[in-house]
Amino acid sequence: MLSPKVSHAIKDVAIVIVGVLAVWMGLRVAFATDNPFYVVSSGSMEPVLNVYDVLIVKDGSTFEKVDRGDIIVFNRPEVHDRVIVHRVVDIKESSERILTTKGDANPASIPGTDFPITKDDYIGEVVYVIPKIGYVTRLINPPINYIIIAIILAILFFNRASHSKKSGAGAPASDGSTSPSGP
Repeated sequence: MLSPKVSHAIKDVAIVIVGVLAVWMGLRVAFATDNPFYVVSSGSMEPVLNVYDVLIVKDGSTFEKVDRGDIIVFNRPEVHDRVIVHRVVDIKESSERILTTKGDANPASIPGTDFPITKDDYIGEVVYVIPKIGYVTRLINPPINYIIIAIILAILFFNRASHSKKSGAGAPASDGSTSPSGP
């Protein structure tokens, strides 16, 4: 059987994990997309979007509502080997809707990257930009992120263990009296 300290520490870790998952799932539902967060990794959209800006993307089902001038997130057409963030510069309506995009800092659209964007390539529309907070993602790449998680878990565990020792000092004795908490 586990000691009370260990079981409390396990409970604390479980609460943190459940809390993080609940927030993540809530954001996925609120923004109607599998991943609502993206970090800008190139200067193709400067000065509007800068490297390490965090983008919040909403609703991958808005493809039919996209207009010229909207900034969208999409998978590179056909190969889906990169996620790209560019501005819509043209929309062609034929048997299927096809978008053409361009990075604001790019001189022209790049074939195979900026077009043809179909509904299958589309991820969502940028709805919020949080400037420069993406630097954090650069700092917490593996293995540093694992070290940070281990430190947080250790703090939770030792905090709970020290809390248990302090609360045990004034606990009732077997005869119903209490032991003194001071010297």
